[in-house]
Order: sequence, then C-alpha cells, then structure tokens
Amino acid sequence: MKITDNDKVNRFLDDLQSVSTDKLDIIKSIRKIFIAENKELTEDIKYGGLVFNLSNDLIAGIFPYKEHISIEYSNGADLLDPTGILEGKGKKRRHLKIINKQDINDKNVKYFVAQAVKH
Repeated sequence: MKITDNDKVNRFLDDLQSVSTDKLDIIKSIRKIFIAENKELTEDIKYGGLVFNLSNDLIAGIFPYKEHISIEYSNGADLLDPTGILEGKGKKRRHLKIINKQDINDKNVKYFVAQAVKH
C-alpha cells in the first residue's frame, strides 16, 4: 500500500496495518486533514509517529499508543481552544487524545489542524 513517496512513512503505515487496522484507519483520516489544510507540509517518521513539518519546522505529529492515538501540536499552547479540549501543561505542546474515529469530529481536529499549519 504506497501512500506517499516517503518510504519511511509507507513502512510505518504498513507496520500499523499489521498491528491495528482500526488505528491505521484513524491515522489515515487525520493525515488527510493535515494534507488538505496545507499542501506544503512534508511528512516523516520521528519519535515513533508520523510527523508534519513546514519549512523544516515541526508542526505536529500523530502517535499511536495502546489505548489511543495522540495528535500533538508543537505550538499547541498558542492555538485558540475555546472549549479547553487540548490536553497538556507544557510551555508549548498540547495534544488531543483520539480513541475512535468519531473523536476526529467530536474533538474538532480540523479546527486545530487548520490553526497549527498556518501558525
């Protein structure tokens, strides 16, 4: 299943397919949101997940965990979060925990991705 020209990304997605098709489906859906929001993003694999860079700056990443998927925003503390749904207390990073595909809409992933890729 070739998704991109980045072999590391394709291997990561292939490996995830063999472990959890549910997580793969969720990650592919989130990935589509990032790509649709900014065509200049580049993808790579770092820190055990799929990361997105813009002009060599790490913007965000999608990381699979045993019980959830985490979308981590490098400058998440600067994102507008009127409902206080972003998690984390660090100086910069914030994240969303995604348990199932419905969480992508319920936690307004597109809203946060749109901010992160323009920030």
